[in-house]
Amino acid sequence: MSTMMIGISLFAFMLVLMAIRTPIAIAMFVPGAVGYIVLSGWDPLLAHLRGAVYGRVSVYDLSVIPLFMLMGAFAVNGGLSKALFDFANALLGRFKGGMAMAGILACAAFGAISGSTVATTATIAQVAYPEMRRINYSGRLATAALATGGTMGVLLPPSVTLMVYAILTEQNITKTFLAAYVPAFLAAAGYIAAIAIYVRLKPDHAPDGEGRQRR
Repeated sequence: MSTMMIGISLFAFMLVLMAIRTPIAIAMFVPGAVGYIVLSGWDPLLAHLRGAVYGRVSVYDLSVIPLFMLMGAFAVNGGLSKALFDFANALLGRFKGGMAMAGILACAAFGAISGSTVATTATIAQVAYPEMRRINYSGRLATAALATGGTMGVLLPPSVTLMVYAILTEQNITKTFLAAYVPAFLAAAGYIAAIAIYVRLKPDHAPDGEGRQRR
């Protein structure tokens, strides 16, 4: 069997492991280890693991990632996510679709704290989704707004993805972060504009802005 076929087979094996809900780390490690053994043998694999494990955990630059995640955890437990959403809703709540727009702004603000897309989406959704459903937002609009808003965590510093990219490509982290602001602001403005257009095309998917102020 050629190396190409071995690679394709192991990649398919990895997808199968993921499909049966095997933890991602294991689903990626097992096919990689099997491929290494098939192509090179046990001894090269063990020698690689011995150096690779230390090499990954000894990178000082990567130590900032768990610290940013810890900062996001403090923000969640301190109630910052709810405060961000309430502030954004106070600014935009008077407009039709305003609470969905507020969810976008809250995701952008929280993404600039946690640096994680998953953490941003999960945290803001816990606060915003029940409120949106309570005042009769459609499930389609509510979930779509929060899911797309959560992607702001990738763009806005301190983005974990941008940080890892800068480290791997040996780029300046500060310049990488600064370069991400423009597309992040454009994305947020585009999401808000899309919501404004959508609620006018599908007015039954969001309540009137005036009704949102009466609780």
